Amino acid sequence: MKDKFVFEALSEVLFEPYFEMSDRELSEINASLVRVDSYPGYPCRVSLEDAQIGEQVLAISFNHHNADSPYSASGPIFVRNRVKQRSYQQGEVPEMLRHRSLSLRGYNSEAMMVDANVVEGEDIEVCLSNMFASKRIEYIHVHNAMPGCFNCMVRRT
Repeated sequence: MKDKFVFEALSEVLFEPYFEMSDRELSEINASLVRVDSYPGYPCRVSLEDAQIGEQVLAISFNHHNADSPYSASGPIFVRNRVKQRSYQQGEVPEMLRHRSLSLRGYNSEAMMVDANVVEGEDIEVCLSNMFASKRIEYIHVHNAMPGCFNCMVRRT
């Protein structure tokens, strides 16, 4: 089962309109533009890379598990301005995950969580392979285990 997974980033098209909004308009939807003040610290959900100090990112709540399930969920994400959706090859792990403690949540075809684990980023491939060894798991969500946000979805290939 080694390397039988692929990381999925979100499309920048979903977020382009927010970068055209005023601070007031963003505030009305509980979003804001934030200037990055530390590295690492602002993982972009579109590029799956950490934003650089001085960059502007959109901080917004995003429905990352839009499912007819008790596990439907939303939470904060960061999106860098003017970046394109990054594509990853089978088995390729985004570098931004390597230096974080991560929570992995495995879901079945009914969007029910059937497994979960906490892992250090440098060990993520082994954990993903072990979780995907179960035929019950269709996809895995990766979250920061410490303060942070939802990072990405991983699908079985």
